[in-house]
Amino acid sequence: MIILGIETATQRAGVALGGPDGLLASIEIGGGRRHAESLNPAVEQACQHAGITIGEIGAVAIDIGPGLFTGMRVGIAAAKAFAYALELPMIAVSSLDLVAFPLRFSAGRVAAVIDARKGQVFYAFYAPVPGGVQRLGEPVVGSLDELVAELQLSGEHHILVGDGALRYRDQLTDVIRCDYADEFLNFPSAAALVYLARGAALRGQWTDAALIQPMYLREPDAQINWQVRQGAR
Repeated sequence: MIILGIETATQRAGVALGGPDGLLASIEIGGGRRHAESLNPAVEQACQHAGITIGEIGAVAIDIGPGLFTGMRVGIAAAKAFAYALELPMIAVSSLDLVAFPLRFSAGRVAAVIDARKGQVFYAFYAPVPGGVQRLGEPVVGSLDELVAELQLSGEHHILVGDGALRYRDQLTDVIRCDYADEFLNFPSAAALVYLARGAALRGQWTDAALIQPMYLREPDAQINWQVRQGAR
């Protein structure tokens, strides 16, 4: 089975194709937020690189976040469009799982940290296990102080990864001892997405396309602004 992976949760987006023998093609879409205009051409280009047609795709995997609200909505809408048009099953994966996965061979625990803007971060903790990483709790959103408090409370040495860890590295280094992943690992990868999706597919862990929604963890800014306006009346 060939799996199409679509990742748009952060400023760096991407698509990838994976088959039984591994990664077939991977296209990265550079910084910025032109995800909507870039996705379809990127999928076509990936198919050309892999030497397949779109009709040969057997499943669609999507990064559901947390991350940038607009990016998540664009990616999920595109993934659902492919799935409905081609009558394909879907698999949903968290962006935090994706940034933690490349550190599956690390010696210590992993903290995946994605920039949530407004002085907050999305984060989750992981332990390396044979074949991957195991999330140790549900993803949360909180302040940098809350993240530091949880890291200190755990008593474990962590490797931090993600664009949130990159953005706040100086502040974190001042208050806690930890290691940091290489900079190129700090964004979710469409290649990791198809790898994790293949494992989920083999286990039969499909997700009903109608039920797939962005993992916001907090209300979108537009909703917050509307509530503020309503309260001011």
